Amino acid sequence: MNVFRLLADATVVAHAAFAVFVVAGGLLVARWRRVAWVHVPAAAWGIAIEYGGWICPLTPLENWLREGGGDAAYPGDFVAYYVLPALYPEGLTRTMQVVLGTAVLAVNVIAYWPVFRRHRHRHDVSS
Repeated sequence: MNVFRLLADATVVAHAAFAVFVVAGGLLVARWRRVAWVHVPAAAWGIAIEYGGWICPLTPLENWLREGGGDAAYPGDFVAYYVLPALYPEGLTRTMQVVLGTAVLAVNVIAYWPVFRRHRHRHDVSS
């Protein structure tokens, strides 16, 4: 197997894992509050990418690795068929990016709300 192709596929898997963490990582905070120290900046980055219409740096890295591998995108590959379409849907518009960013923000506000309430309640009781 081509090393560049392997690294490109690993980059896509890391990208997908990061995207899942951005969207759902707030749910982990309910159990492990310290995860918030990593999740809040990750979620802010994900939201900023969507609102700004930017491209995540992992995308050009993956493209560079694929080019280094001689354009090794094989049509029968699991990553190419299942992971890539989830990260790079066809017809993604600017409006859809804003909707996705808002959805990420909403999911995380809902996930963090009980954590904030518990934290505030603890401080109110101890005062």
